[in-house]
Amino acid sequence: MDWVYNDTVKDHFMNPRNVLMDEDGFGEDGRGLTGNVKCGDQMLMLIKVDPDEERITDCRWKTYGCASAIASTSILSEVVKGLTLDEAFNLTPKDITARLGGLPEHKIHCSVLGDKALRAAVNDYYQRTGRPEKVREDKAKLVCQCMAVTDHEIEDAVLEGVRDYQALQEHTKLGTVCGQCRGEAEKLMGACIGKHFDH
Repeated sequence: MDWVYNDTVKDHFMNPRNVLMDEDGFGEDGRGLTGNVKCGDQMLMLIKVDPDEERITDCRWKTYGCASAIASTSILSEVVKGLTLDEAFNLTPKDITARLGGLPEHKIHCSVLGDKALRAAVNDYYQRTGRPEKVREDKAKLVCQCMAVTDHEIEDAVLEGVRDYQALQEHTKLGTVCGQCRGEAEKLMGACIGKHFDH
């Protein structure tokens, strides 16, 4: 059977870089954990930081995830070394996917685990160093009041392949009661498609 992944993705999947072998021995400055192992995807990211320049000097990670999650986080772990905390925090799944030379569209959602865990690790570093004011929360915004659907759920739906309003309704049940949220939901869906897929 032919691989659906390019050679860069295959290399990072078969030979992942910076995998965490001994959590106790790494001595991280920041720790981020995201996902749910019960759902099959969980990511742990540990970072070391130069406190004077606030640059990431090293990182380690481990995951319960698919080839896309492993390859994406492997290349992410190389990219972040030398970046400032702000630069690292602002990396997107699209940045990482581009470095990999692309992923199958239905696998893009797997690539978000690494950057979410990285942002959590950056926030953890700020908490540990007594600067909670620098923590950037990623709070969800309620879009559909009737069905309690948030902007995060719309983004997740896009990452899982939703491309039109009808599919979004089927996926989230958004807009199936009063329908007043349709305009905002379609705008958010378009923004998410642009963020993750348009080049």
